[in-house]
Amino acid sequence: MNHYLRPRNSKPETRNSTFSYVTAALFVSALWACNLPGYTAGEVPFVPTPPEVVNRMLELADVKPGDVVYDVGSGDGRIVIAAAKKYGVRAVGIEIDGDLIDKARSRARTEGVADIAEFREQDALAADISEATVVTIYMLPEFNYKLKPKLEALKPGTRVVCHDFGVEGWTPARTEKFPDRTILHTHTIYFYKR
Repeated sequence: MNHYLRPRNSKPETRNSTFSYVTAALFVSALWACNLPGYTAGEVPFVPTPPEVVNRMLELADVKPGDVVYDVGSGDGRIVIAAAKKYGVRAVGIEIDGDLIDKARSRARTEGVADIAEFREQDALAADISEATVVTIYMLPEFNYKLKPKLEALKPGTRVVCHDFGVEGWTPARTEKFPDRTILHTHTIYFYKR
């Protein structure tokens, strides 16, 4: 009997089972290595924004001297730190997870921008973001919807840049897409001007 054709009720070979377990373990390890969601104490999983997306978000926002950048759901602080370091502007990160806040503050000190990069441990939906001239967001659609009243109250001319999920009911002034180098995902950046 051909070894490729087994009767329906026969058990799979042990070698195939071992291969499946090894394949699954390698797949999970690869996902972990690609910085996929890390669940935190907050309501939204922390997924790091790749550096090229961080840079493009800030470029689209046309950050300039005098701007105040707010990153809602700032995670490890990479957008706040990049804004402070590259553009020399004051930047504020709002994050509910205390461990991520500690990491962000430590990194801001290491990068030499702790004097202009501030991190607040608080619920973004309760935060006062009214002084922002630029707001960056990488949150889920439901969260963006809940945040919408705060965004609509921002002063005219404020730029809002969202990663992967836009603001429901708003028409972006510009949308950009580009593939990720490490995983099968296309990043989308939505740019809005209030």
